[in-house]
Amino acid sequence: MSLDQLDAFLARARADADLQQRLNQPLELAAFLALAAEQGYQLSESDVIAAQQRQESELSDEELQHRTASEACRLRHFIPS
Repeated sequence: MSLDQLDAFLARARADADLQQRLNQPLELAAFLALAAEQGYQLSESDVIAAQQRQESELSDEELQHRTASEACRLRHFIPS
């Protein structure tokens, strides 16, 4: 279980149209992990969280602010008034 496994899974998805199509659908974390396992990749929730943290650490302050604003907007539409 490592970021290397997750990176390898995502690289395979970029090369496999069927897998890419399956990943383009909204997935719960458990379904994502099950799909990875079907493909022979043993991933955990902590791997996904570590990958998100790695990605966020590579963003500029402006990109982080934009992402935060987008997520806040999405939540405002999701949460009923």
